[in-house]
Amino acid sequence: MNSRPFPHTTPPSTGGSQLRLLRRQARLSQLDLALITGISQRHLSCIETGRARPGPGTLHNLLMALEVPLEQCNSVFLACGYAPRYEATPLSSPAMDAVRDAITHVLHANNPAPAIVLGSHWEVLAANASTRVLFDLVGLPADSAQGLNLLVTLLQPGGLGDHLINPEEIRSLAWQRATREALDNPVLASLVQTLTAPDSPPAVAGELPPLVLTRIRTPQGELNFMSTFTTFGMPLDITMASLRIEHLIPADANTWQIMTTAYEQSSRPLTDA
Repeated sequence: MNSRPFPHTTPPSTGGSQLRLLRRQARLSQLDLALITGISQRHLSCIETGRARPGPGTLHNLLMALEVPLEQCNSVFLACGYAPRYEATPLSSPAMDAVRDAITHVLHANNPAPAIVLGSHWEVLAANASTRVLFDLVGLPADSAQGLNLLVTLLQPGGLGDHLINPEEIRSLAWQRATREALDNPVLASLVQTLTAPDSPPAVAGELPPLVLTRIRTPQGELNFMSTFTTFGMPLDITMASLRIEHLIPADANTWQIMTTAYEQSSRPLTDA
């Protein structure tokens, strides 16, 4: 079990000082941020020092320009004397109908390559048919894909991580990403604390490859995947901002052939003998 605590610093108490800290973390000068948002540098200086109170629209524009996570944006709104602006709408809500339709379309279009929808805690919210095919190929229950936690199944024994040919690389990358995200996510931080940090990957000798492949061992042979992510642009909802779709794109002809054949067989309707 990992016992290393996550560093925590108390943020500045006023909205202006929080904005100043966020701007400096983004490595922007007051002039840079003023030009990006279209407000005067003098007005921005007054906001940061507390001599002026930004209106909700100005505050929103500043926070969006700084690419501040929406949950943290709510804290800045509170510090400036406003109610939290950004909600976390359940994915099952009628307001999310268009989002669910878009996710379904993207997942279906990715077949015969696997694709999964991840929430902010690495929980699998949805998966396409090819993800279930991949689980079946490695001997894991096909129906277990949706509802599991990707970080857990990669790091803990008995999960997908056991079938990786390059487990040190993939587990190390997943751990690094999760621990970075956990700095601003208490629920994910609690999960990470229950997991064991993976061993460091071996040093790479010679020329570096273009990217790290996810290499999976199956009875049909080695499967190699490139990993890409799809996120929703311009989210104004915390749930929307946290969603990401991971696409596992076959990296060679053999992987395409195995996944295509297995997917077509799984999709073939049953007929009477």
